[in-house]
Amino acid sequence: MSLNVKCPTCKRSVELGTEWFPFCSERCRLIDLGRWADEEYRIPVENEAPGAEKGTATGRDEGGEASKPN
Repeated sequence: MSLNVKCPTCKRSVELGTEWFPFCSERCRLIDLGRWADEEYRIPVENEAPGAEKGTATGRDEGGEASKPN
């Protein structure tokens, strides 16, 4: 008995152990990777680090400089 799941990108049935599992093809795998790269997917943060500015995880500005307290 084989385990089938749906491809996260196109929802086609995919059998466990196939080359691109859990995706049905390289195309669907690359579409998903692109969504991560474009930040369409995000992992929620419960508590931000003290001193970190909103939108950054490190408290550094876009140029890489450390944020200075006011």
